Amino acid sequence: MKGCFSNMKPNGGITAVFPNNRGDVDMETISDSGKLKEIFKQAIIEAIEEKKEVVHDLLVEALEDVAMIRAIQEGEDSGFVGRDEIFGILSGSNLKIG
Repeated sequence: MKGCFSNMKPNGGITAVFPNNRGDVDMETISDSGKLKEIFKQAIIEAIEEKKEVVHDLLVEALEDVAMIRAIQEGEDSGFVGRDEIFGILSGSNLKIG
């Protein structure tokens, strides 16, 4: 069902262009919101199936962004830590075990 959408119509419809079996294209104006929703869902599913690596990378990046936001929020709620303490932890000399 690969196709592309163009030309929003004043009645809320969209002109969809679909390849046909003759090597040509068919055009159809879709104004039924249920049918339009189903076409978009199918297009999204096809995009996910065909571009799994891209979708994977997008999801990983989104999760990393969420983790960064949470870390920043936690840092805003914690107390102040001095520069020397941070560099001590990074160098391993200030590690507290236990």
